[in-house]
Amino acid sequence: MLRRLNKVLPELILEIFIYGVLLQLTGVWLTEDKWMYSSGLWIGIFTAAGMAVHMAAVLEDAVSGSSGRGKLITMSLLRYAVVVVVFFGMIQFRLGNPIAAFFGVMGLKIAAYMQPFFHKMILKLQGREEYSADNGIE
Repeated sequence: MLRRLNKVLPELILEIFIYGVLLQLTGVWLTEDKWMYSSGLWIGIFTAAGMAVHMAAVLEDAVSGSSGRGKLITMSLLRYAVVVVVFFGMIQFRLGNPIAAFFGVMGLKIAAYMQPFFHKMILKLQGREEYSADNGIE
């Protein structure tokens, strides 16, 4: 299902979760309240993954021409409103550390920046070569 929305979406979500595991392994040793740190981090990671899926679906609608500019803006605002609601709910019910959750949500940004490098690494591990405009042209 994820690959149907966007070819790189599964890789992006994998990167978000790898980022979460790295933060979990390093950050849990630096905090006093390990439970709040861990729960906040994973709330942020799952929020970032949900944002990635939602963003891919909205972009697919926009590219296919089935939605207008107003719907694109509305869906972007809705996505950010959901993040704010998740943070307020987490703070209100003391479900996790909001700073750790912020770092978890930033996993979407980190994964987006690292995606080209990660994609090349996956292609090398599979023994395939990526097609580029420079290949075969002299």
